[in-house]
Amino acid sequence: MRPHALRYTAALAVLLSAVPFGGAAASPDRPPNIILIVSDDQGFDVAAFGATEFVTPNLDRMAVEGIRGTSFYMTASVCTPARSGLITGRYPQRNGVYEMIRNDMVNYRHRYSALEYAMSPEMTLGLDPRETTFGDVLKTAGYTNAVIGKWDMGQAKRFLPLQRGFDYFYGHGNNGIDYYTHERYGVHSMFRNNERTKADQGMYATDLFRREADRFIRDNRDNPFFLYLAFNAPHGASNLEKDSFQVPKHYLEKYYPGKDHSGRRVKYAGMVSAMDEAIGEVFETLRQLELDRNTFVLFIADNGRGGSRINGARLRGSKGSGFEGGLRVPLIAWWPGVIPVGQTTDEFLTALEILPTFMAISGAFPRNVHLDGFNMLPVLQGKEQSSRQEMYWHWPDGYQAARVGQYKWVSYWPRSNPDNLPPTEELFDLSVDLGEQRNVAEERPEILAMMRARFARWTAEMEAAEPRGPFRNY
Repeated sequence: MRPHALRYTAALAVLLSAVPFGGAAASPDRPPNIILIVSDDQGFDVAAFGATEFVTPNLDRMAVEGIRGTSFYMTASVCTPARSGLITGRYPQRNGVYEMIRNDMVNYRHRYSALEYAMSPEMTLGLDPRETTFGDVLKTAGYTNAVIGKWDMGQAKRFLPLQRGFDYFYGHGNNGIDYYTHERYGVHSMFRNNERTKADQGMYATDLFRREADRFIRDNRDNPFFLYLAFNAPHGASNLEKDSFQVPKHYLEKYYPGKDHSGRRVKYAGMVSAMDEAIGEVFETLRQLELDRNTFVLFIADNGRGGSRINGARLRGSKGSGFEGGLRVPLIAWWPGVIPVGQTTDEFLTALEILPTFMAISGAFPRNVHLDGFNMLPVLQGKEQSSRQEMYWHWPDGYQAARVGQYKWVSYWPRSNPDNLPPTEELFDLSVDLGEQRNVAEERPEILAMMRARFARWTAEMEAAEPRGPFRNY
């Protein structure tokens, strides 16, 4: 489907009439700045995508002044493998991080000692140092690179961003932290570059990431930069408190007056709005510094959450599932004068396309490494249809899934399977059943057979890629 005009609500129409964040084409004098903003466990909880109970004026404005993608997929429906595919441009099964880098004892709210944590998977595992990140790639084009927020690719020094093509890091290397103490179940987890820091302990993490993003942009205004701004919001806090939704009261009073501020749903919405306000300040900084005319900004969520709605349908499933509600997430792309204003596209796109797109617009080049995506900028501009026809997912002991054209296949196991039951298989036609409610596996056995065969072929390719690509002999 070609991009078509966004049907604006009255609120968005008002935003469209306002002064835009920027209005001129990219400067020919230097490569464009690149900002990739990632939220955590948000799904389609953005007003611009129809979630009207959320107050997100800055993301709404970004959508009005850019393009919304409604068929964009991550490489997994949980944090770590979703981000590994994004960061490397390679399927998680190809880059080797296809599961969570996570300590099991956090499931029981165990408080770790420093010694326990030092020997745990969260400190000893990470993205293989021989993998190429988008920081490594953009460095070849002369970019100054920063990670601010959630890294989640390992915390041992060899895994941290400064060893992965980045010049600055402020954030946490693990799955999550408490928003105020910056601890993960007893272990302090906020880093500045290669060292843990307690300098900002007690301050709200989203506000800190806003501050650091502003500083990085201002400090690097004179040269092309890449900012990977990976919020941990609105992911629940990783702590020992019963209610993990943490947000300063003034955000609730500002965005949700008259609501019951003790309710979990309102606190979660407040976390989304706090993040949205931080994103608005990024755009304001770009405008003040007159960088908005030469900056490409992308916003995505790392995976879905329960109850998401898109294109009039309630998506089935949530984080951790192989259904659309876990894998399909919002995309907003913004680049004044380059990307059309106020458009939406339902073209089939994935996180694997992001690194090749960065390469195309920056002039960067990768090492000798196999990438699994393509440059999607012409699709975002409405000049081409997406060349992606298929996508595959596999979370061990959770689900297997594939999308080929309009069809979606999901194979999944019960959460508890003491009798070792076989997986349940379902087949859907997304062109008429975006909510994945009508299983057509019995009606279309030839499609089911094709999906199984395609998935088996992909699985064989991924297995043949271990050890990964150019590192086959290590």
